Amino acid sequence: MSPEKSTLDTLRIDRSPAGEGRSGGWWLAIVVLAIGLGLAWIWWRHAHRPVAVRTVTVQSSRANGSRTVLNASGYVTARRQATVSSKATGKIMEVFIEEGVAVKEGQVLAKIDDSNVRTSLELAQAQFKAAKAALDETRVQLAQAQLELRRARELRTNQIASQSDLDRAQSDSDTLQARLDRQGVEAAVAERQVAVWQQQLEDTVIRASFAGMVVSKNAQPGEMISPISAGGGFTRTGIGTIVDMDSLEIEVDVNESYINRVVAGQPVEATLDSYPDWKIPAKVIAIIPTADRQKATVKVRVGFVQLDPRILPDMGVKVAFQGAGGLAASDAVVAVPKGAVHEKSGQDIVWVARNGRAELRSVTIGASNGDDITIKNGLATGEKVIVSDPAKLVEGGPVKEAQP
Repeated sequence: MSPEKSTLDTLRIDRSPAGEGRSGGWWLAIVVLAIGLGLAWIWWRHAHRPVAVRTVTVQSSRANGSRTVLNASGYVTARRQATVSSKATGKIMEVFIEEGVAVKEGQVLAKIDDSNVRTSLELAQAQFKAAKAALDETRVQLAQAQLELRRARELRTNQIASQSDLDRAQSDSDTLQARLDRQGVEAAVAERQVAVWQQQLEDTVIRASFAGMVVSKNAQPGEMISPISAGGGFTRTGIGTIVDMDSLEIEVDVNESYINRVVAGQPVEATLDSYPDWKIPAKVIAIIPTADRQKATVKVRVGFVQLDPRILPDMGVKVAFQGAGGLAASDAVVAVPKGAVHEKSGQDIVWVARNGRAELRSVTIGASNGDDITIKNGLATGEKVIVSDPAKLVEGGPVKEAQP
């Protein structure tokens, strides 16, 4: 090979597989970079996604200068409720109620078998009709007998008829008069018998004794019902239970050692276990003037200032009896649920939702009041405190209030 050809070979571009490998490395680096950017974007988006939280609004625990003097627990009860039954024993033919249905006073709830009663009523009506017919017949006979008596007296006056004929006519008239009186009484008895069977027929129709809500349905068509227990489990004693929802109130057992803190008309703040964030205004209706020696308690009746459809019989409720406080407006404290207060680095803190962000707030706590705890400093009435798990919260992180 000549020197000139060797020189030209050194200037030629190398297109061997080694060169291709270096170009593939660049593409691999680009793919890795793209994956890294994608993961970073996903992480950034997840980190900035709002955390769903539950919040409660901070409320004043000593509004209008009042303070809680006693806490107790009780149940919502109805002063007016009844298990509706029949006045007679019989087989249920129809039931017209279901749970949760409102009924009016006098509304038909069920019917029991009335075939035997109807037959007896028809018999009584026929007997009454026969008694009236017999009474009409006797009236006609009496009228005839009285005419005969009048003629006999005239004939006796004219010495035409004997005294015996006059006595016989008088006897016939008196007999028919007595029979008429007896049949009149029998007709009255038959009429009353008809009324009795009509009432028994009416008793086969079971009606609501007052307006209310059906809370239980206890019988079905085909079952037997009786106003008294007949033994065993085959005879029902009621069609269903009706509650007058306008008569709901609270019954509380107060320890007799603290009953001196309760007076009639005293304002009360009630909290249903089902709605812990809902403060319901109420007041003491009466203190039952007797104590339970086994439990050492006195029963207190508490009435709602205004009823609400969410209040249901037998719900558990906590009540706070209010008393005069004598606090200035500047001394008022606020209350939050105990679960909203946490401890961090030896300090009591709460998380506050403000403008869509989580804000860490250091607070000074006070006395407990049932499930709530008073906050002396650090919170203001109307702020929204986060009560959900704080593990996912960061200072300044986005939050979103969960729908109730």
